[in-house]
Amino acid sequence: MENQSAVQTRKKLWYMYGENVLRDIQAEGNFYIEPSSKEGQLNANQWPLLLKNFHKLNVRTNHYTPLPSGCSPLKREIQEYIRSGFINLDKPSNPSSHEVVAWIKRILGVQKTGHSGTLDPKVTGCLIVCIERATRLVKSQQGAGKEYVCIFQLHSAPESINQVAKTVESLTGALFQRPPLISAVKRQLRVRTIYEIKFLEYKQEQNMGLFWVSCEAGTYIRTLCVHLGLSLGTGGQMQELRRVRSGIQSEKDGLVTMHDVLDAQYLYLNHKDESYLRRVIKPLEALLVSHKRIVMKDTAVS
Repeated sequence: MENQSAVQTRKKLWYMYGENVLRDIQAEGNFYIEPSSKEGQLNANQWPLLLKNFHKLNVRTNHYTPLPSGCSPLKREIQEYIRSGFINLDKPSNPSSHEVVAWIKRILGVQKTGHSGTLDPKVTGCLIVCIERATRLVKSQQGAGKEYVCIFQLHSAPESINQVAKTVESLTGALFQRPPLISAVKRQLRVRTIYEIKFLEYKQEQNMGLFWVSCEAGTYIRTLCVHLGLSLGTGGQMQELRRVRSGIQSEKDGLVTMHDVLDAQYLYLNHKDESYLRRVIKPLEALLVSHKRIVMKDTAVS
């Protein structure tokens, strides 16, 4: 159990340096319940991944015998760590999601990779790339909500900026959509939900604007921009799109580039330094922190 000063130090480091330093501290520490016959006094607020808030579970007793097998997800052997991890990738513009996933598979030399929701070639942002064992979690992230920041252009000048703002923010709730001509799915009418949308900016000189949207998986923002143009009576289209959150992972949660993956693997293969690779790849448990969980004692495993 951590003392109060250690917790304060951890919080300061988090605000100063972000997630990577916190991950280093977590990797150095041991997070487990000491075997005891007394009732446990435990505070697991700062514990990593699935062990967070462990003390809130219904723990009957602390008396058990720890087994020597197993380890913290952050302390797995590097090969096992890679095979049961995922990458929160900043997808570059131009290559398709399929190409990007295939490149990572070749760079890391693994058997299987998968991604959580296709991004069009020109779209950038969060793409969760799961590796080997973690690929079974792809479906849980594909169906989760998404967030985007979009630049749209109107074909002619609207009546006022206020009218644009009101029309953008009226496009919420369940909407009918037909996927664009070039899309990865069948072109049939379907319903998708827009949870929230915020109008951010508009430039009259270029007839271009910016909005943020939180929506259901499978929503086409390109189609949303066409509907915006139709509602305003000016016509409109999407110019640029970036996904800022995919499922539980956002662009603020240790987003890495293709160059990071390539450099991390080079450093490991040529200099046997695995620290960069451990920063680039996250353990699969980081995708499960919002799910319900069952914790078993070591003695119950066998």
